[in-house]
Amino acid sequence: MSTASDRSPLRIGTHSGSFHADDVLAVALVRAFADPAATVTRTRDLEVLAECDLVADVGGEFDPTRRRFDHHQQTYEGPLSSAGMVLDWLEAEQHLDGTLAGRLRAELVDYVDAVDNGRRSPDHDVPCFTSIVGAFTNDPDDGSGHDDRFEEAARFAQRYLQGIAAGHRNALAARDAVRRAMEFAEERGKRTLVFEEYVPWKSAYYEFGGAEHPTEFAVFPSEGTWRVYGIPPEPGSFAQKRPLPEAWAGLVDDELEAVTGIPGAKFCHKNRFIAVFATRDGLMQALRDAFGPEYAE
Repeated sequence: MSTASDRSPLRIGTHSGSFHADDVLAVALVRAFADPAATVTRTRDLEVLAECDLVADVGGEFDPTRRRFDHHQQTYEGPLSSAGMVLDWLEAEQHLDGTLAGRLRAELVDYVDAVDNGRRSPDHDVPCFTSIVGAFTNDPDDGSGHDDRFEEAARFAQRYLQGIAAGHRNALAARDAVRRAMEFAEERGKRTLVFEEYVPWKSAYYEFGGAEHPTEFAVFPSEGTWRVYGIPPEPGSFAQKRPLPEAWAGLVDDELEAVTGIPGAKFCHKNRFIAVFATRDGLMQALRDAFGPEYAE
């Protein structure tokens, strides 16, 4: 397939009227990973759809070789919605690699497929991608129609996808730094990971066996300060392997300085999972005083 720079924008066809998360996401996936200039025609006219380069969620055909991605016809019995179909096609056409495609499925697309095909229901008490897109369908009483609101929802979805992709790239770039920090701490008998610049460390940390690793805190700079973060025992946990000292909980500025004896102590969350200090040396001294030398350089 030629690149967006040497051809006209892809013409995407999808159905007119109200919309759902899967057709919005299908369009956003194409724009995020294949052609940011792709246009959308919203219609159920089969003659008009036949002129489109890619058709999603309408037309009664599933044929990736012709870029037709509908899942409503009886001849399709798979688990995907138009969103999952388009993602599979993008991966097969090498618009994105398998690791990113896997992350997109795990974090978003599989959920949208499952809801759209009735395998699960969204929790209406918890905002989710499907319910947020659904809110775009509500009439804002400003005279705009479904097509305008579809484009608003697609822009939101595209930005969401770009954020997942950026997080994925950052996590991959951080892997070497995380591995080195883990090895360095273990070699020196330290309980603290230290990063001289912030990296998104959590994903790689658990990939490299962080749940069993002896480190209990991560230290890194952020916005001109230094932060210590209590490492959770497993991904997604709100607990910490070791909480910060109970005496620090909820204190700020002068109160935290008085308790720690560290000038520039700024903040400790009441749940004791993060604390902020003005300097690296001050933070290290606070950890050393609270827990012992193995917690500081």
